[in-house]
Amino acid sequence: MNLRDQSSIPTLARRLGDVPHVSGLAIRLARASGAGERLPEWLMRVAVQRGARHYDRDFDPALPPDYPAIPDEEIAIALCLEQHPYNLDQLRVAAQLLSSRRIDPARLRHLAVQERCEPVLLHIATLAAKYAPNDEPWASLRKNLQPRPVPRSDVLPHWTRLVSHTGLTRSGSGRTDWLRCDE
Repeated sequence: MNLRDQSSIPTLARRLGDVPHVSGLAIRLARASGAGERLPEWLMRVAVQRGARHYDRDFDPALPPDYPAIPDEEIAIALCLEQHPYNLDQLRVAAQLLSSRRIDPARLRHLAVQERCEPVLLHIATLAAKYAPNDEPWASLRKNLQPRPVPRSDVLPHWTRLVSHTGLTRSGSGRTDWLRCDE
């Protein structure tokens, strides 16, 4: 896809009614990883390899390999950047990767503010309150991350896309579990 084709795809910022932010993190990760313009696809593959296995799929083998020096918090925040084309799978993958014991809530909060991802992370943290109320980093984000309002939030993932429904029957029995990172 060339740049002209990409300009017709709405970004997450446009869907939220927000002003796009050009991310220094995205520029740095695109260079460090060697992914360049394919950064979103590379981030998805790396997140799946690091434990967001619910979203496993066939990724292009030509993508650069994982770059372990990049922390999980940066991979997940980069998936939530508003400058990317609108893709809810990226946000869902980020949510599962962040539902890991490896995540440092303070570092995540700092990155969220720096990269203007507060609306996305607070939306996910609010949904996690019902299914994983004490899980980190969600509990810390609900407590310590200041909201940055955006005109719309209905374009963010529905709660049903961040959980696993197991054993559901017509009578409604079964379990609903928050999607956690496979560690």
